Formats: sequence, structure tokens, C-alpha cells
Amino acid sequence: MHDGTAATLGEVELRRAGGADLPAPGLWRIDPVHSSIQVTAKHLGISSIHGRFNEFAGEVRIGNPVESSAVDVQIVAASIDTANGMRDDHLRNPDFLDVERHPEITFRSTGLRPRGSDRWDLDGELTLCGLTRPVRLDTRFAGVGPDPWGGTRASATATTQLRREDFAMTFNQALQTGIAAIGTTLKVEIDIQAVRED
Repeated sequence: MHDGTAATLGEVELRRAGGADLPAPGLWRIDPVHSSIQVTAKHLGISSIHGRFNEFAGEVRIGNPVESSAVDVQIVAASIDTANGMRDDHLRNPDFLDVERHPEITFRSTGLRPRGSDRWDLDGELTLCGLTRPVRLDTRFAGVGPDPWGGTRASATATTQLRREDFAMTFNQALQTGIAAIGTTLKVEIDIQAVRED
């Protein structure tokens, strides 16, 4: 304003400081071919066993504001794959995933909060082995861009640590040294590409 008259500023675009551009509001479907859900457990106290779930589906509903977004994921428990058939069979039985009684693992978000730049806290409820517990995913948004098939993709990674006993997976073997054969925690690493629905 100058001398009591209004001045036009033109269009003002507000952008989040730092990090990648956020995906547009709407429905985005997770592309399992270009995504992964990996789990790591300590073994013998000195090394790690890595596994992945090969079958899963889900959707991300980006809200406006983005903090009102929702994530819903379903994982086929029997699709666990550690590259060892005998071990995978044991993981599917009642000592661990009990896939006959609990064929699906689900995650449903309950909240999303920015932590600065491209990092977010994604809170939700994980149902595993028939038990539902709150979990927090340390999420990093990687960006949005076109794909070769004419679509638009968004990418994000997330990590969390789960305690096996929270989901009644308490099977273990004690070694003569007193060290448990299998660690009490599981590290989960998620790498997701989601495709925007028209």
C-alpha cells in the first residue's frame, strides 16, 4: 500500500522449505514391482539375516494439507523370502508368522508429521500375528516424477524397529555361550514407488 492505494503482488506460491516437491493430493497406488519391504534380524549375535516380503499391495491417499494423508498396506505373510527354503518354512509356522492363522500383515496410518526437510514421522497401527501395535516409521520422501509409461510416480523410504515379543514371536534358541540365536528386534526397511491414479 502506498498513499492509501492497494498494490497487486501477482501470484504468490508457497512451498515447503527444503526437500523434494510433495505429491499432489489424491490416490496413489503402491507399485510392488518397483517397491520392497525388507526385514533384518540379528543372528548368533554377530551377523544378520535378511528377508523380504514378495507379495504386498497398498495405497497412499495424499490429503490437503499433506498431514491429513493416509496409508493402507496389506502384506501376504507367507511371501517371506530369506533365500533359504527351510528357514522360510520355519518362519511361516506358529513359531514365527503363523501364516495359517494370520495370512495377512497390515499397516494403517494414524498420523503424519513433518520432521524437517524431506523427513516425516508416519504413525500407524501394524497388525502382525493377529496382534495390533502402534508403530512409527521414520519416513524420507524422495520426490515425484514422470515414468516411461505416461504415469506419475512418487517415491519414499521408511525404516522402523520392531520388538518380536510385542507380536508374540518369542521363539528362540540359546547357544552354549548364552547368546540368543535370533535377535529380539527386527529392522524393517521400506522402499516404495506409488503411481498416481487418474
